[in-house]
Amino acid sequence: MSDTTTILIVDDHPVVRAGIRSMLIDQPDFDVIGEAASGAEALDLVNVHQPDVVLMDLRMPGMDGIKTTHRIKTRHPRTVVLMLTTYDSDRDLIGAVRMGAAGYLLKDIPREDLHGAIRSAMRGENLLPAEMIARAHHTPSPEALTEREIDVLTLVAGGMTNKQVGQKLHIGTATVKTHLLNIYGKLSVSDRTSAVTVAIQRGLIDV
Repeated sequence: MSDTTTILIVDDHPVVRAGIRSMLIDQPDFDVIGEAASGAEALDLVNVHQPDVVLMDLRMPGMDGIKTTHRIKTRHPRTVVLMLTTYDSDRDLIGAVRMGAAGYLLKDIPREDLHGAIRSAMRGENLLPAEMIARAHHTPSPEALTEREIDVLTLVAGGMTNKQVGQKLHIGTATVKTHLLNIYGKLSVSDRTSAVTVAIQRGLIDV
């Protein structure tokens, strides 16, 4: 491991990025090599610089932090991703764990705790609560959705009714309802709006 940890900051708000940078620049073992305002920009910078650590905002327009994390970890498995967010709901945490995040930190974290979290993550320590990791691994995997279920959910996300989905896919309305019920069970939701929201967060569908 190098003596210096290279860090990329990803957040769609310039003020937040500046604040995070200000908490890191006085540490001789940290080198902030760049900032990104979107998931797409983050992917480009990671491909070029291959930072040791990415501090990733959870909620961003377009490609959110969870989906961006998944793509980073797929292409650069050694890069450590730490989620920085104002949200701490179980769903968000589970999504971060499933996509490979090593930690989940609130944006109001004290400076010293942020430093410690980065150093701990670089030592290979997981910064997520053990009980939440367990829950994540007992949650149905995003990959559990079949290709047909993804087709159905994508059309539902586009605003189609069950009847319209059936016509588009050449299946009966009852079959569409069955697919949706299976999707609800796999994503641990109870309605179509929640199913679409979770699927987008996990990168299962694009809208």
